[in-house]
Amino acid sequence: MSRRETRMPAQSFMGYPFRIGMNGAERVSRLRHIRDQVEQVLFTSPGERVFRPEYGFGARRFVFEPNRAQVWEIARNRLMASLAEALAGEVDPKTLKVDVGMSPDKPEQLLVQISYVIAALHKEEHHEFLV
Repeated sequence: MSRRETRMPAQSFMGYPFRIGMNGAERVSRLRHIRDQVEQVLFTSPGERVFRPEYGFGARRFVFEPNRAQVWEIARNRLMASLAEALAGEVDPKTLKVDVGMSPDKPEQLLVQISYVIAALHKEEHHEFLV
């Protein structure tokens, strides 16, 4: 791959959560922006956004669900659909992988593992969230 193919345009995005710094709204890189989008989908409950009632996964509602494979399969499918819609154009949808279940170290917490390849860079990203 040539150097030109591995670089994204120098562009910045507003950070999430929204913060005001010394120079106005804090800005983040595109890679951080994509990660922030994942976090927004994960922690926004459906119905929470007035003009986008279907947006979000609502990870908090799964915390008190029974620790069963069927529950985690439903959660994984819902999260996969929400992320595919929110990350369209940024992430190669064929590479999106999601795993949802109880944390092996802390059984009282929900462990969400998400990996994807950024379409413009062919760079794989992996994130883990404890809820």
